[in-house]
Amino acid sequence: MQIQFESICFFSKTRYQDFNFNFVVMLIKTADFVCSNTKVDKLPAPLLPEYAFIGRSNVGKSSLINALTSKKGLAKTSQTPGKTQLINHFLINGIWYLVDLPGYGYAKTSKGNRAEWERFIRRYLRVRKNLQCVFVLVDSRIEPQKNDLDFCCWLGENQVPFMLIFTKADKQSRVKSDQNIAKFKKSLLKWFEEVPSVFLTSAETREGREEVLSVIDNINMSFQPPEVSDGY
Repeated sequence: MQIQFESICFFSKTRYQDFNFNFVVMLIKTADFVCSNTKVDKLPAPLLPEYAFIGRSNVGKSSLINALTSKKGLAKTSQTPGKTQLINHFLINGIWYLVDLPGYGYAKTSKGNRAEWERFIRRYLRVRKNLQCVFVLVDSRIEPQKNDLDFCCWLGENQVPFMLIFTKADKQSRVKSDQNIAKFKKSLLKWFEEVPSVFLTSAETREGREEVLSVIDNINMSFQPPEVSDGY
C-alpha cells in the first residue's frame, strides 16, 4: 500500500497552495532549555509552533541541534549512543520550540526501557497539537537502514508531517552522500507516492543549517495556535 504523501507533507498543495516559501536566514538570538519530560500532558502548553528532531542513536542529533542554534552544549553530546532519554524542549527566539527526542536503535539500556521510550515518543508524535514537522535524521554515510525506513513509514501511516535531514556530510565526498540519499529516496518510494523534503547537513561545517532554519521560519509564518483545553 502506498502512502499518500501529499496529505502529510507541509509543502503539499492541499495545505499551502497559496503560500509562497521564501529563503530567509533565521537569526537565532536566544535558545533556552525549558523542560525534560515523558508525560505529554506535562509538556509546555501547545501554543507555539514545535519541531521535533529524531533519528537513530549516534546519528549526530545533539551536534546538529547545537549547530542549528549556535549554542554549544545546548543539547548534550556524548560518545555513548542513546543518552537522550526524555522529551527535551528548547525555546528558540521566544517564539518556537525545538524538541530533542530520544533516538531509536542502539542504546545501552534494557528492552523494557526501550519499549517505554517508544511508547511515550509515539504518543507524543500522535497527539501533540502544535507539532509542525518531524525532522528525521539519517546518517549520510550509510545505505538505507530498516529502522529508519520503518520509522518514516510509521510517520506516514499516522499522518505526521516529516522531512529528512542527512547528517555528517563532511565525513565523506558529496558524490557518496548523494548516492546514499538517492538510495534512501528510492526505498521510500516503495511506500510513498512522493519523497519528503531532504536536507544534507554537517554540524562541523554548518552546511545545510540555513536551509533548515529557513523552512522552519516559513512554516512559523502560517502557524495558527490550536484550540486547547486545560489538559491540552
